[in-house]
Amino acid sequence: MPLVTAPPLAMTAKQRKALEQMARSTSLPHRKVVQASALLLAADGLANNEVARQCNTTNDSVRAWRRRFEDEGVDGVGEIAPGRGRSSWLPEGTVEAMVHDTLHALPDDGSTHWSTRLMAERHGIGKDTVARIWKNHNLKP
Repeated sequence: MPLVTAPPLAMTAKQRKALEQMARSTSLPHRKVVQASALLLAADGLANNEVARQCNTTNDSVRAWRRRFEDEGVDGVGEIAPGRGRSSWLPEGTVEAMVHDTLHALPDDGSTHWSTRLMAERHGIGKDTVARIWKNHNLKP
């Protein structure tokens, strides 16, 4: 039985140069570097299962990356599709309410500023979650 392989991934010289830069990067997210490397191997004509083996991933992932590259080009490399990934466990509006309270309200105990523990108690979440939200919003109460 003959081995069925995908045709080499078609890309322009400009796209190839951008992917090569991504694949060599030490500062980009790992996901983006691996996908760029896989797409370069696919463009060189390697079979999907060989690309998957060399990049330590699955054949399905390689096929998905190829499809996304064909649809979106270099901009789609390393992006997480909408609806994928971890969902927030916080109740809707908690982050906005916490940021608002941090900027516009004072603690009920008469303190001059919020601590992570006071804010966590007020909103019923953990102190580490408060610290993470403050960090994400560049707040330093």
